[in-house]
Amino acid sequence: MITWDNFHWFAMVAALLWIVGAGAALVSGKRSRWAIILSVAGTLVFGTFIVGFWISLQRPPLRTMGETRLWYSFFMGVSGLLTYLRWKYRWILAFSAVVGIVFALLNILKPEIHDQSLMPALQSFWFVPHVTVYMFSYSVLGCAFILACMGLFRHQENYLTAADNLVYTGVAFLTIGMLTGAIWAKAAWGHYWSWDPKETWAAFTWAGYLLYIHLRLFRRSSPHTLYWILIVSFLSLQMCWYGVNYLPSAQESVHLYNRS
Repeated sequence: MITWDNFHWFAMVAALLWIVGAGAALVSGKRSRWAIILSVAGTLVFGTFIVGFWISLQRPPLRTMGETRLWYSFFMGVSGLLTYLRWKYRWILAFSAVVGIVFALLNILKPEIHDQSLMPALQSFWFVPHVTVYMFSYSVLGCAFILACMGLFRHQENYLTAADNLVYTGVAFLTIGMLTGAIWAKAAWGHYWSWDPKETWAAFTWAGYLLYIHLRLFRRSSPHTLYWILIVSFLSLQMCWYGVNYLPSAQESVHLYNRS
């Protein structure tokens, strides 16, 4: 049976495959078959743990912050590979691997209590689609963040086209996540939106990415400014995901992951 005690083995194998795959992409002058195979294999290993852990817990592994980090590492593998396949940036797999491994390492160094209990509000049809859609959007927007950092570092604007497509996809899934969350909130608490601290940061993050889209569509800003908007929006996304849990004003939030 796959339990949290087995996680470090799966994480190490996945990390090794991701790293070797990223190395294959870096040394290859064109799209590398081995980079694709190894990256897919690493992601499948990580996904195997999530599926096995789900079966072991007898509930979706989405309740705690540590469990959402599992999904983020998994989806970073997926998003990094899709970006590599589409735009052939040789370095993207290295960055996505680093991000996925860092979040996996956090789970090894700071494991959280993982039990079978679910608070009543989480026993909903909307639980799985809401959280997984969000995690996928976070990973796609994470790739856009990487492109923005590279654009600033190299003083180039040729990453904006790829960033556009990633942002469009990420914001689409982010919007779906917000809509499913609103429907779920109505069923669980009787209202669609309450300006809970997490909801406030979600709205701020969404607005940041919409600002980027607006400026790109109307060509009203420089690449330097656009890259910074992506970076600030992604930092806001991190605040929405887990940073808000440390705010004094959020201690009564219904969105805290440490609630049982």
